[in-house]
Amino acid sequence: MLKHLLIIIFSLSTLGLEAKTLWSDFSLSYLNGSSYEVGDKDRDVFTFEHASGTTWGDTFMFFDRLESTDGHVETYGEFSPRIKITDVTDSFIKSVYFAPSVEFGPKTNYLLGVGLDLNISVFDYFQINTYLRNNEDGDSSEQLTLVWGVPLGPIHFSGFMDYATGVNNTAFGDTENQMNFTSQFKYNIASMLDLDTKLYVGVEYVHWNNKFGIEGIDERNVNLLVKYHF
Repeated sequence: MLKHLLIIIFSLSTLGLEAKTLWSDFSLSYLNGSSYEVGDKDRDVFTFEHASGTTWGDTFMFFDRLESTDGHVETYGEFSPRIKITDVTDSFIKSVYFAPSVEFGPKTNYLLGVGLDLNISVFDYFQINTYLRNNEDGDSSEQLTLVWGVPLGPIHFSGFMDYATGVNNTAFGDTENQMNFTSQFKYNIASMLDLDTKLYVGVEYVHWNNKFGIEGIDERNVNLLVKYHF
């Protein structure tokens, strides 16, 4: 039931909603790390991201192409259109959203929840999203997601934190609660190269407890990062 409801919502958000685009951003990233858990430790990751804000809400989507030194290749993506319910004036809460999401990978998972934008003075943006997860492999579960971006002088600090409860009745047995804290520290070198858009270099750090819900698999992974916005 939840899966079919979300398919209808995604269709409406992409086809049936008339909206004015307020802002839009595209980026391509390259990551290289040597401390991955579950599979080969050495990987190159190529990421396409798009984010936009409209009069009806906002949209974020990305696709990762993971290429391992042992020849394994994997593609993973997420599509998350948030539909604005209301704006709040003179409040710590800026806006409230209806927040569906879908994950594309070896499995397809559908998420349905509520999102908040918060007014925090030092942050460019700070979001809280809570979801009920309809997992293709196993029972439903819950997820809390934080997303943020904050300038620190010439450095920009951004990232997300996902906390998801364990899933019962998967093909591999029950999984544990997991927490993925991924952050990027990056410096814009566009002015050095006389570019009109942003070109970041920096690092991405992944702090993932019970990766994929596997008990005791804790990833601590530093990646080289290059990110170009266009």
